[in-house]
Amino acid sequence: MTAPPLLRMRHISKSFGAVQALINVDFEVNHHEIVALVGDNAAGKSTLARVIAGVHQPESGTIEINGEPVTLPRTAVAQARGIATVFQGLALAENLDVTANIFLGREVREHGLLAEEHMETLARDYLERLNARIPSPRTPVSHLSAGQRQCVAIARTLVGDPQLIVLDEPTASLSVAQTAEVLTHIQSLRSLGLGVVFISHNLTDVRAVADRIEVLRHGRFNGSFSAPHDAYEEVIAAITGATTIRN
Repeated sequence: MTAPPLLRMRHISKSFGAVQALINVDFEVNHHEIVALVGDNAAGKSTLARVIAGVHQPESGTIEINGEPVTLPRTAVAQARGIATVFQGLALAENLDVTANIFLGREVREHGLLAEEHMETLARDYLERLNARIPSPRTPVSHLSAGQRQCVAIARTLVGDPQLIVLDEPTASLSVAQTAEVLTHIQSLRSLGLGVVFISHNLTDVRAVADRIEVLRHGRFNGSFSAPHDAYEEVIAAITGATTIRN
């Protein structure tokens, strides 16, 4: 018997006043899979990510996690269901070190005191899982490159033992070397058995790591593609509207 998808969304619609941000969208992610969500500006990518994260609630449609129907009215509920999100604003505290940032707001205490050595050991483990190139968990975030900061933000999601991680434009504004570093971290998440939603404008980055590419256009689903096999031109045509699917 085939296991249900980690995340299954059916007929999701979301409006902001007169603006229809999502219209009858279907979306799935499996364990051990990287699904890229692509589209032009205002395609609905970030809105869908925020629905998954519990920031926005859809007006219609259903959401299932591991085959179980759920509602995600708040981010805390989504997190409790194993969904973690890294938005473009990483919200890192530059005056703190890597360990403090990873556990910011979820500090581990023993006998009422901060368990600093234990948190540092855990932080080192999270970074190793991601194959991070950060010299020490004690390094101040202000000393890190943009790619290393993205790694810290991703490592922070592992504190909650998630099943699904949503990454909103994680390679935006990075150098070539930093982008390659972050793509390695994303592949590491898949190797850990997690599902990953990778939102990006950069098809080169997407095709380097994704298993599947899902296209949104003007809030509608407009094509599903195999990242390793389908032609670049086919994906571009779906993004620009040269080919159109109506669901």
